[in-house]
Amino acid sequence: MNRRLAVAATVTGFLALAVSPAWAEPAAPPGATPAKDASARSAELSVTNRLADRREVAAGTRAYSLGFEDGRFYANGWHITGEMGGIWTPPVKLLDGVWFGLDGQWIGPATKFTSGWGYTSYDLPTTAGLAVSRTDVAPDGRRGVLFGLTIRNPGKARTTTLAVDAHSELMGQYPWGFDGITPNASDNLPDKGSFDGQRLVFTDDGALPGAPTHHYAAAVGTALRPTNGVVGDGHWGPQPGHRCTGTETGAPSDPKPSACDDGPFGKGTGGRLTYDVSLPAHGSRTVWLGVAGSDQGSGQARSELAKLLQNPAKDLRVKMNSRQALADRTQLQLPDDPAIARAVDWGKQNLADLTLQARDLQIRWTNQGKQFPASLGTVDKATWIGAGYPDYPWIFGTDAEYTSFAAVTVGQFDAIKGHLNALRTISDLLNDRSGVVTHEVVADGSVYFGHDSRTTNADGTTSYDFNTDETVKFPSAVALVWRWTGDRAFLNANYDFTKRNLHYVVNKLDADGDGWPEGLGNVERTGMGPEKLDNTVYFIRGLYDLADMAQAKGDRATYRWATGLATDLRNRFDKTWWYAAAAQYADSLSDDNTQSFQKHWIGQTPMDAELVVDGQTVPGLAPRGHGTTALAGRQNDCFSGSRPLNRGLFHTGCGGGANGQGEKVIFGLTTSIQSVGEGNYGRLDRDQQGRYTHALAETMFGEPATGGTPDEQPGAMPEIFPSPDQGANIDRCWTCRSMFMQAWGNYGTAWPVVHQWLGVRPDLGRGRLSVVPQVPDDQNRVAGRNILLGKGSVDVAASRAGTVYRTEITTRRLGGDTISIGHTLPRNARIASVRLDGHAASSYQVRTTNRGLELTARAGAGHHTLVITTR
Repeated sequence: MNRRLAVAATVTGFLALAVSPAWAEPAAPPGATPAKDASARSAELSVTNRLADRREVAAGTRAYSLGFEDGRFYANGWHITGEMGGIWTPPVKLLDGVWFGLDGQWIGPATKFTSGWGYTSYDLPTTAGLAVSRTDVAPDGRRGVLFGLTIRNPGKARTTTLAVDAHSELMGQYPWGFDGITPNASDNLPDKGSFDGQRLVFTDDGALPGAPTHHYAAAVGTALRPTNGVVGDGHWGPQPGHRCTGTETGAPSDPKPSACDDGPFGKGTGGRLTYDVSLPAHGSRTVWLGVAGSDQGSGQARSELAKLLQNPAKDLRVKMNSRQALADRTQLQLPDDPAIARAVDWGKQNLADLTLQARDLQIRWTNQGKQFPASLGTVDKATWIGAGYPDYPWIFGTDAEYTSFAAVTVGQFDAIKGHLNALRTISDLLNDRSGVVTHEVVADGSVYFGHDSRTTNADGTTSYDFNTDETVKFPSAVALVWRWTGDRAFLNANYDFTKRNLHYVVNKLDADGDGWPEGLGNVERTGMGPEKLDNTVYFIRGLYDLADMAQAKGDRATYRWATGLATDLRNRFDKTWWYAAAAQYADSLSDDNTQSFQKHWIGQTPMDAELVVDGQTVPGLAPRGHGTTALAGRQNDCFSGSRPLNRGLFHTGCGGGANGQGEKVIFGLTTSIQSVGEGNYGRLDRDQQGRYTHALAETMFGEPATGGTPDEQPGAMPEIFPSPDQGANIDRCWTCRSMFMQAWGNYGTAWPVVHQWLGVRPDLGRGRLSVVPQVPDDQNRVAGRNILLGKGSVDVAASRAGTVYRTEITTRRLGGDTISIGHTLPRNARIASVRLDGHAASSYQVRTTNRGLELTARAGAGHHTLVITTR
């Protein structure tokens, strides 16, 4: 390996987290317009300590770069051991990384990392007498990533020699990397490199065992004419190219990512481009490096690079403006709880970072990588919200079904509609229209898990190749999106599939005929009975949602069937599933229908599930007494974390699980389930729902367990939080980290604020909207502007002062809809007066729910104010 360039000295970091206010002007990235440009209002979050231990991503819809916050690229990830980072254009990895040098000195490591809305940037140490910074951006719709190196010259005009190293790693996506599987990541073919006089071109042509021939290619270059270009082994910039074996124990004490430049499956090559860059006196210049690729050969990769380099500064401005447009939706004002408002703001960006697209997906059942059969069919284009970076960037069923609640509340309708449409299309191809929803699909269409097949084991038990929970949840996700968008075409496209979902469950997954569905749920642990609690809860909800859609479709037979079955199961639910000995709900039912209680997090799903019964919203399946008891029973050190670690909900409480040990690991999902459940039962205090919303937010911005800094990327909610049984990601090894950004945890922040606190409850499929806020007891006022509803929007402000409760709404482009305005009062409230727009309300409705006393009055479109006074 050519080691001509000297390694820059390591910079000692210091503990600091710099946070710009939501509307503060950041330092303009290279090529950005002056601060008066709308894009410059983007928020930024910065961190300066332990940058080599923190992962980051700059993402677009067709490509992303996943590196570390010191500006370098280390091996990490476990789905393909050590290969989940680098530069990707799904379904192909292009490079392990890129590195820059000036006048014989490598640049970096960075002294500060900044996460912005739509980009990332690095403050870099002075190199060769020049001030340096870098901005990464992945323009949406482009199969490549731009790296903008801004060089500031403090003295007289000069020319500097810019060197760029690139190390390729062309390979497809695999959700497996272990021995005995074909094709396997270890079958990865060696890359070839060339210099064509303008750019580096890397190719990987051939076929893995049993797979079709592929033509992967990457192109690397700038708009400048290089003075030289070379290819060959190595070219890791300042990194030594050390290969970790993947045979370590997986313990947190194993090597950190910064010790590993490559993993066991790396078969890439490298190259270097050299440029002469003229710098004006006391001025600066930005050089944009593009990395682009294709799975259709080198010609397409070159074409993608040419498009990428046409106007990088404009692409950055467009990207920043697009992310500002997302930020302008669901603008929250929570003066008594700004941390949660900020969490929702950054959650919007997380969802956008995870929104990806791919084309020509070849759908095939790999059976967890044990086979690679011929394609069952092609999906021309798919859009989805990836579950998480780095190991879950592809299409999942259950993740999206939870993420849908966050996506609709922040107005990201197209992304979640695309995801659900893709799931339906893929599932029907894979499962011959049986109705089973698939679980995990990589971006080339290979299905790892989620096939309609099963095996009878020697002991008589059944092993499933799919999860029941995804199939029973799909109708609810469709109904949710339909209610928030009013999109009849989306309903029509998915309605038949939702019918087949639930008929399959009844016909195929209820061998004993008791109504409770069998099969795998979301707790992927052994020792549970065949009938799982989460499957049951979401099946009941799904039946009611199917009935609601059937009524809108005029499908009377389905309406009667779904309503009748849902009502029967609902009436029998509490008697069957309430586990009185622990004052909690049983996790599962054994073969003889005896209750099994292992203290898994799914015990909270009866409170998190919201039903829609004959047009009425019913928050929570559990009756209020058992619901509040079960929620309160999880707020102790057996079930939830404590300081100095995160205070979220454990996967499995103490002494639970098949081995009696419990699993004191806090997930974003488990904490979200508890958060939403608390809200459904009106338990909004800081030590009730607030405990869990803040447990989610702290990981994004800073918590005691990490010294007041975020877990990894500022503003990103990780998969697993600092827990007694699993520490923070930055302290863990190169292959044993969880996702540093995961989508579904935003369910526990966005949905509680918009749907529960602000009370936004649309039913646009029928032209109806209700707004029934509930202000947390420890707050005085909550508000939100520009909450998207179909093609319109609503502003909501709610407050409480003593015995006076006030709701103010303004609707836009919802003129033909039936609108109700209301407020949720304490259950024992006695109403003294109700005034709508300054006049005594002529009529209003009052009903008691698990939330409290809901009072609503009819109102038209436009601006309205409701004031309720209680005795």
